[in-house]
Amino acid sequence: MSSRQHGEPGPRGARDQLTAQLEPIVDAAVRAAGFELEQLDVRSAGRRRVLRVVVDSERGVNLDEVADASRSVAEALDAREDVLSDAYTLEVSSRGLDAPLTKPRHWRHTRLRLAKVRLADGSELVGRVGDADDEGVQLLVGGELRRIGYSDIARAMVEVEFREPPAAELAALGATAKANADDTTKEESK
Repeated sequence: MSSRQHGEPGPRGARDQLTAQLEPIVDAAVRAAGFELEQLDVRSAGRRRVLRVVVDSERGVNLDEVADASRSVAEALDAREDVLSDAYTLEVSSRGLDAPLTKPRHWRHTRLRLAKVRLADGSELVGRVGDADDEGVQLLVGGELRRIGYSDIARAMVEVEFREPPAAELAALGATAKANADDTTKEESK
């Protein structure tokens, strides 16, 4: 047994406890800024703490909005020195393009994009994302519309495309090339 008394939090336990205390504070600040808290990670870096906050929203998040969320979180943390009195570095970002699709809002946000999906049975497919709800997503795979429940998906990621999607695929998903171009322009401005 170590010199630490049984039941006392070790470094990891203390970090987990601090994260649990900070999460409602950070979540409230992120929501006040109009976003959802995707992830909160608290690490020690010497005498400082590094707080990594990832935000998301149904419409995506641009750089100016990340800055707004960062200010909101910093103000909330500074107001709660009783929870975080140590020096800290705050890093706020949005979900990256390479982040896995794990929640219904991730799927809704990636509508009309290609996604590589590994199913629970081990098979893989690549399909264009259609409508998504709280239970599953519609994918256009090889010209065929398929409804896939989230419980059947082991892992999914957005596939990067360098060309406009074929008009026939967009039409099959009830979209137009102009709508997709408008969505792409919004994404690129973020």
